[in-house]
Amino acid sequence: MLEKFTPNQRLLVAVALSFLFFIGYTTVFPPETPNSEHNATEKPAVRAAEAKNQGSAVTATDVNASSSAPVSMTTTDTLTTVSAKEFTLKIDTLGRISSVVLSNAKHNGKDGKLAELVSASGAKPLYVRFADEALNAAASKTPYTASVNSMTLGENGKSTVVLTQALPGVTLTKTLTFYSDGHYDAKIALSNEKRYFVYLGQHPQIIEQIMTVVGSMVYSGDSLTTIFEDGDVEGRSIFSDVHLASSFDQYYASIMYGFDKSTQVTVERDASNNPVTYLEGTPSFTFNGYIGPKEYKTLQSIDPVLVNAIEFGWFTFVATPIFKVLMWLHGIFGNWGWAIIALTIIIRIFLYPLTHKGMVSMQKIKEIAPKIKEVQEKYKGDPARMNAAVMEMYKKHGANPLGGCLPLLLQIPVFFAIYRVLLNAVELQGAPWMLWVTDLSRMDPYFILPILMGATMYYQQKITPSNFTDPLQEKIFKFLPVIFTFFFFTFPAGLVLYWFVNNIFSIAQQYMVNKQFEAARAARHEAHLAEKHHEKD
Repeated sequence: MLEKFTPNQRLLVAVALSFLFFIGYTTVFPPETPNSEHNATEKPAVRAAEAKNQGSAVTATDVNASSSAPVSMTTTDTLTTVSAKEFTLKIDTLGRISSVVLSNAKHNGKDGKLAELVSASGAKPLYVRFADEALNAAASKTPYTASVNSMTLGENGKSTVVLTQALPGVTLTKTLTFYSDGHYDAKIALSNEKRYFVYLGQHPQIIEQIMTVVGSMVYSGDSLTTIFEDGDVEGRSIFSDVHLASSFDQYYASIMYGFDKSTQVTVERDASNNPVTYLEGTPSFTFNGYIGPKEYKTLQSIDPVLVNAIEFGWFTFVATPIFKVLMWLHGIFGNWGWAIIALTIIIRIFLYPLTHKGMVSMQKIKEIAPKIKEVQEKYKGDPARMNAAVMEMYKKHGANPLGGCLPLLLQIPVFFAIYRVLLNAVELQGAPWMLWVTDLSRMDPYFILPILMGATMYYQQKITPSNFTDPLQEKIFKFLPVIFTFFFFTFPAGLVLYWFVNNIFSIAQQYMVNKQFEAARAARHEAHLAEKHHEKD
């Protein structure tokens, strides 16, 4: 039956099926939560990195205890507290960042609790683990001392704490400078050379079960970004010359970057096939870190390399410039909803020449449809000759059966890019538009926007020329708005708003093209009548 569809109709069916498959797959098989377990397969890029670097010497998990095993220390009380306007950070007696709580209510969970960015389980940021088993056992039982137990950071302020751990045969010193924007400078020094590893920490476990990626990321010297998803890590992968390592969820990340020398980073799986990330230190090791929301402007202002920690999935190359334009529009309108509407209009203006050409072509195809049918009937026994005659007919009348395909194809990556931006951009978290839409990153609680989107999609379909020869085809196309409406019920309101405005623009453009052809047909009809009248005279 599909061969009876026109190229535009086949493309629309393919897009619809791909769209439904994408949404259906990510709904049925969403990213696993940190506590889930299943068989994992390793990504080719990760396996290549492992094969390249597997010759390294012993790593952290080659000691007896697992890298994610709890330490045997009887207490890990808070040693130092860092207070700033946007966060409160705590360092425990093992010299680890044990807690980062965000103060802004925007980040609160549904229960109203403040967002805690350090996972309660697993290795914590700045945890140092030695390759020497005996030394590591001593370190797990020896508390650090701190030069200061409390620090308060003013606006654009910073403060430094020195942590010291006296171990058999070596003294470990961490000098940490914290800044009010959430980043820190770290210097780890050993009095004697010992092999050790610094842990990035697990991502926060405050996300909901939604269609987004959580896990770890490594941005290496060849500008290659490798993602390790929770529940999908197998074996061990080792990277050299790393620029940035991140443990992240939907909105937040723990990042280490700015290494003073070429740094090796290892990613391996824990008991749940989730990534555990650590770097190999040196006797004098300097680097930078950040724990907080993945806000583009904040990360850009701290260090441009940090924006590489913001991932929008497969369509990052499209999503990143779209997000930059969206931020610029937000700066003008002061509202993310109106920024989305303005972005939609800009995209449609950019595509206007192509969409106009496609609509005109569809109108021409509609006008010559009877002639095309005659040709098909005439040459129905000779498909090759029939196709040649049909194409000649299209060429003669300036109609292109593929004319409407290109604008639709161009909109596919834009649609999925905006989808990812609305899911993963923390800037849109809790962002209202107007009236009942109080959070553009969440579904419309009253389903008003999805219903309006479905209604406009149906009307757009109604005024768009169609050349169905099979009643079943027509029924399938009429049912598409219902299917899309159903799936859009659970989509972020911002995405539904984009599609709704896109439909309004398409309706207006189609209406103008229809009027243009109606006027042309009326003029031809008047000319024909005038000619007949002239012949009678």
